[in-house]
Amino acid sequence: MGVRNPVVAGAFYPSDPNELIEIIEYCYFHKLGPNTIPIGGEYKKPVGVIAPHAGYIYSGAPAAYSYSAISERVSGDITAIIIGPNHTGLGEGVSVMDGIWKTPLGDVSTDTEFIDKLWKECDVVELDELAHSREHSIEIQLPFLQHIALRQSVKFKIVPICMAMQDYETSMDVGYFIAKIAKELNRNVIIIASTDFSHYEPQENASKKDALIIKNILAMDEKSLYSDAITYNISMCGYGPTMAMIRAMKELGATTSKLLSYCTSGDITGDYSSVVGYGSLLIE
Repeated sequence: MGVRNPVVAGAFYPSDPNELIEIIEYCYFHKLGPNTIPIGGEYKKPVGVIAPHAGYIYSGAPAAYSYSAISERVSGDITAIIIGPNHTGLGEGVSVMDGIWKTPLGDVSTDTEFIDKLWKECDVVELDELAHSREHSIEIQLPFLQHIALRQSVKFKIVPICMAMQDYETSMDVGYFIAKIAKELNRNVIIIASTDFSHYEPQENASKKDALIIKNILAMDEKSLYSDAITYNISMCGYGPTMAMIRAMKELGATTSKLLSYCTSGDITGDYSSVVGYGSLLIE
């Protein structure tokens, strides 16, 4: 078991714990946020969300929609499976890490039993710390989970999965085995697909391309999502994690998908000439 220290604290989000809590709560009440703070709930069934992973000043408000939805649907011991893309190129094609993840808000433990079964049963998944060592897409989700845990009676353990390989077949395998193991271990799970949508395009182009992806997510149609991402050269960084989450949620009995929020970096900065799209969606 390794220890994974934060690599984007002080850059994507504050490194001071008090400042970090302050900005998370600011995200909830931002004009583009849900305008409500996590209030607690009860776990009844698996939940899947899509959440963005840019700096909190850019994507924190739309991300807060997903975490508000999570907060209303969790209690007790929860295994949070967080699937993110590999931006760095380090490590294996699909990598899972067992150990402690540190953030300014404290330590997050992994679900060792779940991770052990995942990399041993799913041929495409390797036990590999290198892929996670500099990757921000999973780290950026953790303080939001910790903030929920500070406010209500819930304890999260995580299964961090980093995907460099994002082809359709690999994504389907990852999603299938996540669901299989969750059922075998009788875990109360939430699944977070960490992704931004279109990158560095004019607002009009980005919003049109992202609408195609969102339509496929709402239809829970992984094949069309993959086809459209490739055909229309949509620069969504985590289409593989999104497909894997959808596949897992369908295996776990999910039947509905809902758009919670969509905006772009231009809605934050006022510069619409080159934007990144941020979407939050709920599947249950």
